Amino acid sequence: MESPLDPAGSGGPDWEARYQAGDTPWEKGCAHPALVEWLRENRLTGRILVPGCGTGHDVRALAADPDALVTGLDLAPSAIARAESIPVVGGESYRLADFFSESAFEHGAFDAVFEHTCFCAIPPALRPAYARTVSSALKPGGLFLAIFYRNPSHDGEDGPPFGCSMEELGDLFGGDFQLIRETVGIPTFDGREDREIIRLMRKLPLA
Repeated sequence: MESPLDPAGSGGPDWEARYQAGDTPWEKGCAHPALVEWLRENRLTGRILVPGCGTGHDVRALAADPDALVTGLDLAPSAIARAESIPVVGGESYRLADFFSESAFEHGAFDAVFEHTCFCAIPPALRPAYARTVSSALKPGGLFLAIFYRNPSHDGEDGPPFGCSMEELGDLFGGDFQLIRETVGIPTFDGREDREIIRLMRKLPLA
């Protein structure tokens, strides 16, 4: 079934046009509730990369830790401009860049990557490239904390374009990453109940 949102790189309306039109149902005005809860009991420190950061709600939640230096990436200039207009809470910064570009970030330099809405917005054919890019961003032993959509709703409501199965996640990330913990039934935004999981993975050392 067609999604109510166009995937990144689909050739449809671009993300910048969506921001300029105010057509941004993915912007909830706050960090993802599951990330907020996770950070109450855990820390993510060092250099952290957030692809598809939008206006930076998740970035700021992560940057509240004094030992975190968080870089948010987005390819929509309006998203980055709005993120930079919000008062800094800690060690956060933003960069206008395409996550798949070779020059988007310093490879192998990050202690962690946080995923929320980027993976679900790209065409599924790009997912192997996404997994490789996450791996290339991380140091060996680096952490990948991700909120994945298993079952987006397309019943007349705005939602993420593409879900994923557990098997697909295993295929995409099983080679370079070790699964540390997975949680279902996570706190989330209204309408997303039981459609998401949060996973913590560690990049395996180079062979």
